[in-house]
Amino acid sequence: MLLLISGCGKTQPPPTAIPSPSSPPPTTSTPTLAATVPTGVGLALVAQGFTSPVGLVPSPDETGRLFIVDQAGTIQVMTADQTVLSEPFLDVRDRMVRLSPGFDERGLLGFAFHPAYKQNGRFFVYYSAPLRPGGPAGWNHTSHISEFRVSASDSNRADPASERIVLQVDEPQSNHNAGQIVFGPDGYLYIPLGDGGAGNDRGLGHSTIGNGQDISTLLGKILRIDVDGGAPYAIPPDNPFTGKDGRDEIFALGFRNPFRISFDTGADHALFAGDVGQGLWEEVDIVVKGGNYGWNIKEGKHCFNPTNPGVSPPQCPDIDASGQPLIDPIIEYRNAAAGGMGTAVIGGFVYRGSAIPALQGAYIFGDFTSSSARPDGKLFVATPPTTPGATWDMTELRITTSQDGRLNAFLRSFGQDGDGELYVLTADVAGPAGNTGKIYRIVP
Repeated sequence: MLLLISGCGKTQPPPTAIPSPSSPPPTTSTPTLAATVPTGVGLALVAQGFTSPVGLVPSPDETGRLFIVDQAGTIQVMTADQTVLSEPFLDVRDRMVRLSPGFDERGLLGFAFHPAYKQNGRFFVYYSAPLRPGGPAGWNHTSHISEFRVSASDSNRADPASERIVLQVDEPQSNHNAGQIVFGPDGYLYIPLGDGGAGNDRGLGHSTIGNGQDISTLLGKILRIDVDGGAPYAIPPDNPFTGKDGRDEIFALGFRNPFRISFDTGADHALFAGDVGQGLWEEVDIVVKGGNYGWNIKEGKHCFNPTNPGVSPPQCPDIDASGQPLIDPIIEYRNAAAGGMGTAVIGGFVYRGSAIPALQGAYIFGDFTSSSARPDGKLFVATPPTTPGATWDMTELRITTSQDGRLNAFLRSFGQDGDGELYVLTADVAGPAGNTGKIYRIVP
């Protein structure tokens, strides 16, 4: 298999798996929050040789396969014995925009199996395509949500000719695309979209009130659609703007760039979103139907001024234009530009595995890097407060298998297997280039 470096014509060797002991058996007990969470975890390398791994999704069948999403445009299959197959499950590089190898937020960003995949072979991807014919002049690209089907003759290969474009969203800038699509426990597809890019939710392609607050645009929202109820899709009848002013697809609003989202597989199946901040605050939200999470009125819990983004105003509205309250994040921390410890939050998962009982019920997430000049991603653990409505407690996780306790890589994403165990996806370079991408399993 040849993996192309995005933006050039060189080739890369195929990803390879790292032999390691088999995964622990799944837990059958009801998960509860551990009394004390650990301050460190180990990382076991299971595969390497990717360009920019941004997703890891377990197969919905009993094969134990993991599907690894590479921003560069491919989805690779890793079998239960941790063999990475040489041929990709899906390759959409020829359908995508040309990526900038130094840094790019576009690419293949999301992948989700249909809840009935074992019966119908359908799955969905989110990728950045060239601006569609008739798209707004001067805009950058068009985001595609597309359905594909697995090959009828090979369960490790998709049928590339089966693409059905479900949704197209024009993007004014190259950044703030969000990306990780997921099916909820209700069977609907959830799609996070950034505010359209650039900065401050202002400029070309941004409304005067900001896309995050503008209910006439899909940008700056988390969408919820029914991929089974109509063509190309239907609207769930209880979506908050159904039959009202605003786009029917909207599930929640007020986001800047909710790059990674996930449902808790236990407890109340809450939807978590890591929303990347402007330059002062990074945040994680628990997303509810109809919720407004504040951007660009607020950044984190703090007032935001798009004309002076480096200073938080002392006062700002705490309700939106419709009178609904703005919902504060459950977690926030300062951006490195404001003296904090990261540059872009990477949303993760609530731990529901069995290998590390002390993490049970805790939310594992991280940050891309402490500085764009060096690979210094971070892992965090957060636990819910004892006082309802208070901010969750968070702490940085030390990497016990690293000599200096640090990740020493750019954190790309997290993944979760069918047993609830978590994976850390990294690369040694900031952009979608080369073959330094690695997959680690979190271990005690």
